[in-house]
Amino acid sequence: MARRWFTSALCALALLAPGSLGAASAAEGGRASLRVMTRNLYLGADLAPVLAATSPQGLVAAVTAVWANVRATDFPERAEALADEIAAGDPHLVGVQEAVLWRSQTPAGPGSATHVEYDFLQILLAELSARGKHYAAVASVTVGSDFEAPRSTPTGLQDIRLTDRDVLLARTDLPDHTFSVANAQAARFQSHVPLCRPVLGCPPNPALRVERGWVAADATLRGRTTRVVTTHLEPAAPAVQEAQTDELLAGPLNTKLPTVLLGDLNSAAGGVGATPGTNTQSHNRLLAAGFTDAWTATRPRDPGFTCCQAADLRNTTSALTQRIDYVLIRGKITALSTHRVGRAQADRTPSGLWPSDHARVRAVLQLR
Repeated sequence: MARRWFTSALCALALLAPGSLGAASAAEGGRASLRVMTRNLYLGADLAPVLAATSPQGLVAAVTAVWANVRATDFPERAEALADEIAAGDPHLVGVQEAVLWRSQTPAGPGSATHVEYDFLQILLAELSARGKHYAAVASVTVGSDFEAPRSTPTGLQDIRLTDRDVLLARTDLPDHTFSVANAQAARFQSHVPLCRPVLGCPPNPALRVERGWVAADATLRGRTTRVVTTHLEPAAPAVQEAQTDELLAGPLNTKLPTVLLGDLNSAAGGVGATPGTNTQSHNRLLAAGFTDAWTATRPRDPGFTCCQAADLRNTTSALTQRIDYVLIRGKITALSTHRVGRAQADRTPSGLWPSDHARVRAVLQLR
């Protein structure tokens, strides 16, 4: 039987550092300073054991272990820290990756699981609202496909369903003449990774593919309009990732508007891939297309690593060794400051979890 599945505050000294929030505080008071953020929430577990399963029993064991890790990485607790990050930065727009929806069905059986276990997006929005911050999803795209498979419980099998989404959040508490968002768009890339696994089946089953996508909108801040795009590019197949980059350039990034690209590109500066031993030119292609990396523009001597903490999020020292999360800009935009959270002990939750396996990147951009 084929089953669907797959995959706080900053210290005072830091505020005085070059390129930091404090150094840009005066500039942020300008009449058209757009604050943006990119944040990978982390779906809660490494899905590799599921893909490696070679028998139905192995698949059930892998799903059981993955679900245990999802619960142990406790998104409701992490969402408090993530909401604190957003509230402290007060961005106009947030590009969110891995805003997953976990659902279950008990007992396992025909049909799709519908009981919501964790809705990362709604949990995060509720935490923001509790802090007096008002955000809404401008648009979202379901990515990574929508997969379901059984896990073992003391009373029998339970289906677990993963739906992955990328989302663009925008503030809703500012008057329209100050800040507004229009022309929301979302789409999946044509380029994707097909899956073929003994216990999952093979194409043409449409569920057996790893898809990615993008979300875009035109944000107007004090009369200046900017195209803002967020995406999460494929990590495991460099050729597919680079084809997705070309689709971005031919699609939502093909505009005369000033443009901001937020996201987890899985492509490190210098042509290094997110997967060890791979190379990818996605970051370089975007720079060649006229984009400027806001981090290197404001912090040229800081490697700014953003990935990745351990799968259980309990490593005692930060394990960030790659920079794959970006704010890229093109057109009449200047990066005033950038800031990163997710690598200091103070960033961890009370129980010792990192907020995500990625760090978040925030930028203040002057619209010229």
